[in-house]
Amino acid sequence: MIARLNKGATKGEKVFIADNAVIIGDVTLGDDSSIWYSVVLRGDVERIEIGKCTNVQDGSVIHVTKDKYPTVLKDYVTIGHSVTLHGCTIENNVLVGIGSVILDNSVIGENSIVAAGSLVPPNKTYEPGSLIMGSPAKAVKKLSEAEIQSIRDYADRYVMYKNVYLDRKISG
Repeated sequence: MIARLNKGATKGEKVFIADNAVIIGDVTLGDDSSIWYSVVLRGDVERIEIGKCTNVQDGSVIHVTKDKYPTVLKDYVTIGHSVTLHGCTIENNVLVGIGSVILDNSVIGENSIVAAGSLVPPNKTYEPGSLIMGSPAKAVKKLSEAEIQSIRDYADRYVMYKNVYLDRKISG
């Protein structure tokens, strides 16, 4: 469901939105992005931007902070299942693991991985190329080139998945 509230949602080309996803307000979806089942994107009081080839997986919730912090996901970002993002920025080529929470005014640097179940507190900025984990989350190491490539591989895989759904006209 896409609900218009103030500004409506805009989407690029070849975007997959699952039938039971909820998209409200000022939300921009980049080309080849995918919004999977039971996702909520609530851009009701500030904007949400989702870049190209970015996927938001089942059960995730993305919200914002009124007139203060949008939520921005740049290109080739993978948001795992049941993630909560609130008023934060996720730079290019980032994987956010299942069940993670990233809070207001935090920035995840490009080419990084946030491990499953991590809690990123407000106002934290992490350097590019970091493995971020824990509660509260800390950068525990620099990623190897192979690990950085694997992040892009996940994003590319979800572009392939959404293309199958679009081609077969499956719930989207």
